[in-house]
Amino acid sequence: MTESALSDLLDRARGPLGPRVAVDFGVPGGPLRELGEVLSRINGFFAFDAGLQVFRVGPDGLGPELSDWNSGERWKHAYGGLADDYFCFGQDVLGTQYAIHRGATVVSWDPENARATPVGESLEQWARWVFADPDERATALLAKAWQDEHGPLEPAQRLLPRRPFVLGGAVSFDNLLVKDAAEAMVIRGPIARGLHDLPPGATVRLSTGE
Repeated sequence: MTESALSDLLDRARGPLGPRVAVDFGVPGGPLRELGEVLSRINGFFAFDAGLQVFRVGPDGLGPELSDWNSGERWKHAYGGLADDYFCFGQDVLGTQYAIHRGATVVSWDPENARATPVGESLEQWARWVFADPDERATALLAKAWQDEHGPLEPAQRLLPRRPFVLGGAVSFDNLLVKDAAEAMVIRGPIARGLHDLPPGATVRLSTGE
């Protein structure tokens, strides 16, 4: 690692979350190449009081496993194809995904509407983006405040809003509950399918299927 922001992030990391591995995605460059280098150095980690999580690789360890998380069977099926082009390598405490879009662009991916915000074309640019506003982009302040009051989250747990943020829910303790990270994504999938292509201000009608 030669780029300073990514190195700084790894210096802050709490991990690894799995045994040491050598990871090679079979590409000569780009964010997937960087991700392999990161995981070969630290196989999964937390940073910013567990507000930021990068997934581990391999069958043994703590929290979500990278391949399993992206397999489609864990949670992506609930999004009806909206998540298929995104290789998710981590998440914040609210389940917003850090992902690589079609092997080229690093994005922040909103689980409530399945919309992506481009961050950069490298993990170095992603790390710089995180450091520019860690309270917002790594949920650092929220993660610390929640765990100071309620105790530490388990590696496979994230916070889920009772009322989705896109439907007016507040980022407040009263509106948050602890949930298995994959279960939280499955719950949000139908909401994202309903909202993904709607213009701002559109009327939303959601069905529970009952």
